[in-house]
Order: sequence, then C-alpha cells, then structure tokens
Amino acid sequence: MTQVTKKTLNIRGRILDLSSPKVMGILNLTPDSFYEGSRFLSLQQVLESGAKMAEEGATFLDLGGYSTRPGAGEISEQEEIDRLLPIIEPLSKFLPEVILSVDSFRSKVARKAVEAGAHIINDVSGGTLDKNMLNTVLDLQVPYILMHMRGTPQTMSQLTNYDNLVTDILRELLETINLLRSSGLPDIIIDPGFGFAKTMDQNFELMDSLGDFQATGCPILVGISRKGMIYKKLDIIPNDALNGTTALHMLALEGGASVLRVHDVLAASEAIKLWMATRVVF
Repeated sequence: MTQVTKKTLNIRGRILDLSSPKVMGILNLTPDSFYEGSRFLSLQQVLESGAKMAEEGATFLDLGGYSTRPGAGEISEQEEIDRLLPIIEPLSKFLPEVILSVDSFRSKVARKAVEAGAHIINDVSGGTLDKNMLNTVLDLQVPYILMHMRGTPQTMSQLTNYDNLVTDILRELLETINLLRSSGLPDIIIDPGFGFAKTMDQNFELMDSLGDFQATGCPILVGISRKGMIYKKLDIIPNDALNGTTALHMLALEGGASVLRVHDVLAASEAIKLWMATRVVF
C-alpha cells in the first residue's frame, strides 16, 4: 500500500502547505554552473534576481556556492563559505517571506548558512560525502533535502550500475530516511537525483517511475531544469532547453512532485497552475 506523502513543512514555526506544488528558484553563486543564466556573482545581482523569482512565484530560493555539475572542479570549504555567507543575511532581510535553501554537502557550510538565516539544507550527496552532515541536520532541526547520488561530482558518471534502478535508489534513500526519522527529524524532502550517477536512459526511466517514490511518505523534489537529459536528448544547448524542461515538469507533476527546482520560475509557476487546473473536480 502506498504511504501517504507528507504535505507540510515546518519552516522555523511557519507551516508550509505542499498540497499544491511549489517552485524553488536556483541562484548559483559560482562562475562555472553548467547554465550561464543561473550564475550570479554579486550581491546586487542576487537581490534583483531573487526578487524577480519571488514575484514570478518562487516559494524557495536555492543558493549554491559549489558547482556539482558532472566533472566540476573542487573548491575549498572556506571558499564555499565566502561565496554564501555575504549573500544569505541580506537576502533573508530583503525577501523575508522567501524560504532560503543552502545547496551544500558540507556540514560546516550548512551550519554556518543556517546560522546566517537559511531555512533548509539541500544536500546533493544525501549525507554520503560528509560524515557529520546528518548529525548537523538533526542538531539544527531544519528541513533536509535528501538527494540520491553515488560517489562525488567528479566520479559519479562512472557509478551507474544498478541491479534495479528504482528499487536500488529507493533502498538507499530509505536507509537514510529511516535513520533521520528514528532520530527525530520530521521534515525530509527526497530528490531522486536526476543526472547524478544516472545515465541518460536511467534518467528517463526514473521520470517514468517517479510515482514509486511516494512510497517513502516524503515530499518529492525534482531538479531537471535545463539538464543534459533534456538538451543532449534534443541535440541543443542548455540555453534552448526551456521548452523541454517544461514538458518534463508536467510529467514530474503527474508523478507526484511537490517541488520543482528550476532556473525559469515563471514557466514552472505557469506549468503548476495549468496542472492544478486539471485537478479540479467539475
């Protein structure tokens, strides 16, 4: 029997209703993100872009100081902190209603970001790259986005062998979900990890089976915006991948996605609005 998916998050005492899907806008504080349009290197750019995303319908803004695209270069923990911390506090004051997510797999970075005003930790490694991350999340008691990945951004493309793709990913996620739940963390969002230790065909198999992940009882986040599964399949470049992104966003919503992590907030917001219109019982 499919477990009922949790439909709320506690954001520092504010209860967020996820019964209608929400949009998470991407703000990369890196010079090497795969999509040029998501790179924001100055505070003014971030404030302006964050305000625009909020106006277009973003409930969350996801701030990243470390590029996790396949083959991305390594940066120091301190450099990641130096990219994030000068942004978080002014952004949280400028947009107090927006929920800020810190995209980091390092526990020290995550802790400092939350102390500076971030509300959610988005860990692409699902706790596998920093042995202190899960304890940090439990200590901070903030919502945690648990993504499935194998290896590191530098090695993940070689770690795509699965006995059964969906079963294996679910098993690996559930090990961590059960650990966190039994330790007292109520708010966990799962991300199946499109493009992370998955081949092109596996990404599409994952999308086709997205509904199976509702069995975890956790809200599902989908991050496919302008990714290689779209632009490589269509033989285009990331700049031209918005139409393909929107097409797959509709499939993700059909599969039970509660959060769409996107570069293009307005397009995603419109997709959700149209999809929600089909849920109305006439």
